[in-house]
Amino acid sequence: MRTRTTVSLEDDLLKLLKLKAVETSTSVSTLLNNILFDAFREDSDDLEIFKDREKEPSISFESFLQELKSENRL
Repeated sequence: MRTRTTVSLEDDLLKLLKLKAVETSTSVSTLLNNILFDAFREDSDDLEIFKDREKEPSISFESFLQELKSENRL
């Protein structure tokens, strides 16, 4: 299903999209769809990684910094 919508873009960004569309022989709509799908897929991948790592122990920046100092590594 496709739905028409209006999106306000900065002039330079629209120009860049149009140039990329011409360069890749595709429409601006297809290009935007691909960009959005890629961005959401990346977000989904990131969330999976966070979920996989949620049980890993964590350490604060300050604690790690202190550890490095105490071991004369910093």
